[in-house]
Amino acid sequence: MFCGIDLGSRYVKMVIMRGNNIVDTKIMDTIRFYKEYGRLENGSLTVNFAAIGINIPPSIVATGYGRNTVAISGATVLAELKAHTIGAAWQTGLTDFTLLDLGGQDSKVIKVRSARMVDFDTNDKCAASTGRYLENMAQVLGIQLTELSDYYQNPVELNTTCAIFGESELINKIVAGYSLPELAAGVNLSIFKRIKPMLTALKSDTIVFTGGVALGKAIKVFVEQELGVEVVVPQHPQLNGAIGCAVYGGENYAVRD
Repeated sequence: MFCGIDLGSRYVKMVIMRGNNIVDTKIMDTIRFYKEYGRLENGSLTVNFAAIGINIPPSIVATGYGRNTVAISGATVLAELKAHTIGAAWQTGLTDFTLLDLGGQDSKVIKVRSARMVDFDTNDKCAASTGRYLENMAQVLGIQLTELSDYYQNPVELNTTCAIFGESELINKIVAGYSLPELAAGVNLSIFKRIKPMLTALKSDTIVFTGGVALGKAIKVFVEQELGVEVVVPQHPQLNGAIGCAVYGGENYAVRD
């Protein structure tokens, strides 16, 4: 049994695999995870797996936003881009594609050939193309993120490239009388416009779309329509990094044996 952990900025994702099968998954708020299930000892984070409801696995691999600031006791650290590449290839069975991952605080585009990363680009300096931006905009509109992420028709034009000023522009559009579907679609289109240069530079015929944002359909529709490519959303888009860690842990444990 192997455990993959993705220490995200908003959520911690955990995947337990036995052999080639996912047997359990956990998604929890990051702050809750650290407060309720973690204890810092000698500079390392000891995770109370039993309290989470997981038997301690023989192999633990961690990645994500917090991997360099919080070392989990007994865990192997895996580079985030590699974890997501492994996870996407395992979930889809594809070997040649471009991976788009929209996380809570960053966006990643990875060009994959023969199931290996050959090029990449990331945006981790600005929140304007991330899940956090969408959460803030959903709050301004007074709707849930799940609802926001499904609107794509008749988008209102939003030009501000800053997440902070983007909220003010959205409020101005609300005052101007645009409908909720138009406003929400405009927010989603603004996300696509910010990631489009990265996708264009690393374009493939097939885009694998992961991260929590991939649970909605709007960004997927914009990528397909604007770039003329096939977009594949795997079964567990939000768990992709954790899946990559678990797969990596299983493969390397088998080698050690």
